[in-house]
Amino acid sequence: MNTTLKNLKERDWTETKAHSSWQIFKIMAEFVEGFEALAKMGPCISVFGSARTKPGNKYYDLTVEIARRLAEDGFGIISGGGPGVMEAANKGAQEAKGKSVGVNITLPHEQYPNQYVDYDKNLHFDYFFVRKVMFTKYAQGFVMMPGGFGTMDEFFEVATLIQTKKMTETPMVLVGKEYWSGLLEWIRNVMMEKESNISPEDLGLLKLFDTADEVVEYFRVFYTTNKLRPNF
Repeated sequence: MNTTLKNLKERDWTETKAHSSWQIFKIMAEFVEGFEALAKMGPCISVFGSARTKPGNKYYDLTVEIARRLAEDGFGIISGGGPGVMEAANKGAQEAKGKSVGVNITLPHEQYPNQYVDYDKNLHFDYFFVRKVMFTKYAQGFVMMPGGFGTMDEFFEVATLIQTKKMTETPMVLVGKEYWSGLLEWIRNVMMEKESNISPEDLGLLKLFDTADEVVEYFRVFYTTNKLRPNF
């Protein structure tokens, strides 16, 4: 390697290591602030879905209804704090006069705080991994509405935590049979039956519904026999 290029690379890497060491303190601060804020909220349900879902879309309206009815049952609602399904979830919570929490993150596009997050419950994070911990630690259930890459990331993250028992078994609901059935069919036929990469019990962790009635009833039944508590 050219000596000059080698020296430049070593200098750049040294500067990177120094930056990374200080970065730890910023990460710790985000965890502390998030834990302290969310521990005060009481039992909540986290709602995931696309930032691109517009008002008037059937899934937007369905998210509002689900969030409103869960809030009427005493659950706070946690969303990513942005537009689309996140906005719909917070709107439903506010309509029920429930707790409406936004776990926001700054992105180059799409993400901005929606108007339905309670003023004192609008949290901001720089790191996706810290934000995902906040979604999961205090949530008493997860509602997965149709979404894109971010929703799939959150979907498989939560499923993995429950499957590996790093999280207590927590209701995980997929809403929209038309949207999710193809993915679940692939998981069943290829991931489970053909390749044996998961077990039938793993697939059983996922519940697929189409209506607010089904979602709300599932949570009600689950928590007649299970405790409300942090997941880890």
